[in-house]
Amino acid sequence: MRTRPVLVFDGDCGFCTTSVTFIERRLRPCCEIVPWQFADLAALGVTPERAGHEVLWVTPAGTVYGGAQAVAKVLLSAGGGWAPLGALLTLPPLRWAAHGLYRVVARNRHRMPGGTAACAVPARREQHATRAM
Repeated sequence: MRTRPVLVFDGDCGFCTTSVTFIERRLRPCCEIVPWQFADLAALGVTPERAGHEVLWVTPAGTVYGGAQAVAKVLLSAGGGWAPLGALLTLPPLRWAAHGLYRVVARNRHRMPGGTAACAVPARREQHATRAM
């Protein structure tokens, strides 16, 4: 059984990798960080489709938070000045705005600093994952 949360991200995406490197160096959250391509997704209770669609925060009990709520959990875990921001991102209407902003960034991550064509979420996968939510 895991004792720490796990942050799962897309290791093939340059923007995602750059973001996680920043998080590790500056925020220092209390969690394991692993690219989904190297994670035991079945043990985490996550599908490859979901892991490729959004960043995930998996609690030791197995609760999965995705997208902006995963980012909020990272900020809460980092503590210090980051925790209040994480707490705000869990409250409506900021939670709704954060979700919308996260989706815009996720759809355009190949255009973001560090991003490449390999970072693009294929349109079909994006539509399927959105319907599943």
